[in-house]
Formats: sequence, structure tokens, C-alpha cells
Amino acid sequence: MNKNLKSKFQNRLLTWYGKNARDLPWRKNKDPYRIWVSEIMLQQTRVKTVIPYYSRWMTFFPTLDSVAVAREDQVLSAWEGLGYYSRARNLHCASKIIAEEYQGKLPQDLISLQSLPGVGLYTAGAIGSIAFGIDAPVLDGNVRRVYTRYFNISTPLQTSITDRTLSQIARGLLPPGRAGEFNQALMELGALICQPKRPDCNICPLADGCLANKLNLQESLPVRKKKSPIPHLQVTAAVLQENGKFFLAKRPPDGLLGGMWEYPGGKQENDETLEETLKREILEELSVPITVGEPLGTFYHAYTHYKVTLHAFHCSLESRELQLTFHTESDWVSPDSLSNYPMGKLDRLISLKLQS
Repeated sequence: MNKNLKSKFQNRLLTWYGKNARDLPWRKNKDPYRIWVSEIMLQQTRVKTVIPYYSRWMTFFPTLDSVAVAREDQVLSAWEGLGYYSRARNLHCASKIIAEEYQGKLPQDLISLQSLPGVGLYTAGAIGSIAFGIDAPVLDGNVRRVYTRYFNISTPLQTSITDRTLSQIARGLLPPGRAGEFNQALMELGALICQPKRPDCNICPLADGCLANKLNLQESLPVRKKKSPIPHLQVTAAVLQENGKFFLAKRPPDGLLGGMWEYPGGKQENDETLEETLKREILEELSVPITVGEPLGTFYHAYTHYKVTLHAFHCSLESRELQLTFHTESDWVSPDSLSNYPMGKLDRLISLKLQS
């Protein structure tokens, strides 16, 4: 792109952004902590979904130091419902590192930012450019879509050739000294106008230079790799009750829903009945046999890479010699205290039913 076209692209985009930028809570000031939290929350999550969770988080943890001294359960509870819980654990871990190694201040260079748990190249670029004015490009999903359409890039996303092409474009178009504003403008354009389906090209400030618009290719770009069918898992959960309290177990810190509390159980294997699944899983996880009673309910949730139907049953222990082989902690919890334990969505649905 020659100098004049580049300048036209930058000026039109920045002028549009100046008039149309959304009034988002993390844009109220340039507090690096608030920008960092927002960028972590916005990973794989839409702005509309993030806003109430961001506000709740800031109520619990108004400063970086307040996160660093918090317990993991407190952090996970503040995050509950937003999903991808490794993000919360990474925020917690990174806050401790920042408190100990950077005097409680986010580092102001890209290499140090990327050394923090949960901060990759994109997130470091976003934080660095918005909070500290570093001339660093960003390539989130919105920006990739804008560039792919504008330059008619027909190679699939998530391939090395496309990544190299987009990186070169992003670095080449970045206006020195205005990277933060420019990056936010690109992301805003992708979110509001250059949307995945039915982009509103009639009001796009970049429409006259966009190759996809000229060739009527908006709906076919960007090209994505063909996805495999999403598996649908049948899962069981045991609701164990004793003396008016329910049994909860805490998942290991790593992996799916790490550090969250749950009603123990697991995935149905081939040729098993749900009752057989539950008995096997509890024997494997708690080292005790159980009696499976009446169904409590069936609950459904779709994760990114699979879907789950969870079948919960009232159950009773056949032995008091319980031993954890998978979970890190367990507790017997009264119904009115279930809300104090951070859980994934399906386990929270069970708890809500038990509390109703």
C-alpha cells in the first residue's frame, strides 16, 4: 500500500472511531490494571457479555494488589459464569508476580508483558499500545476479519502463510504514536460494522478501498479451516447428601474448570447405563461405592469444543471411608452456603435446584 492510501486508511478509520467509539467501562481512563483485566476477559468473549463481569470484578478487586492478596476461591467466585477459568487463575498468578517483581505495577515493555501468565503476543500488544502507547499492532478476530476482507486474503485463517501476511499488514499500517487508538478503532470496526455475517458496508469508512466489497466477497471471507463435528458428551453427577449437607469436591488447579468445586461424577463410556457410569466414576474418584437414587435433573451446556448433557442423581454413600483420588479438597456444604463455592455452569444449575 502506497503512502497516500495508507494515510487515507488510517485517517478515515481514526476519524470514524472518534465519532463512534462505544462508551465502555475500561475506556474511562488509562489505568493499566483495568486495561489488562478487560483484555483478559475479552479473550474469546464478546464485549456485551464481559461488561457486567468486568464491573463485578472491579467491585471485588479495584486494584491489582487486591487481586494479589486474594484467595483463589475468591478470584474464581468473582469470575464465575464468564467461562475459560484458566484466565482467572492466570490473572491471579500474574498479579502475584507483578506485586513481587514489579512493585505492583504492570511492566511497560512487550517482552515482560508476554512473560506474564495468560498474556500472549496479541494481549501484550493490546495492553502495551492502549495503556503505555507502545507502537505494537494487534491481531484479534475482529482485526483479522477487517484485514482479510479489505485486502482480499483468500488463504485460510490459522495457517502460517495467513499469519505472516496479516502480521506484515498490521505492522505496516500502524500509525506511530497512535497505536492504541488505531488498534481499538480496528477492533471496534470489526465488532460494529465488519461483522462476521451481513457486514454493513454502506456505512463503513473503509468501503471504497475494500477489495471484498468491490468483488462482493464479504460473506465468503475470511476463509476458515473446516471444523470437525463437535462431540456431545453424556455426563453424570452424584448429589450426595448427609445430615442436611451436600458433598462438593474441588477440581485440580490445571485443566478444565481447574480449582472449581463440583458434584463428583464423569463421562459415560460405551455400553454403560447412566447408573453404571456414576457408580464407576465415584469409585474411581472417591474410592467408595454408592447407591444411585432418583434423578435430580438433566442439564445442558455447550463449551467451545464440545457439548455436554449432565444427568444428576440423588445418591448415598455405602461407606464412610472416603478417599480423594482426583480432587484436591472436599467439603460437606449446607444449602445456603453453596453459593460461596465457585462452580462451573452445570454444577451451579444443580446447586440452584437444590436451593429452590
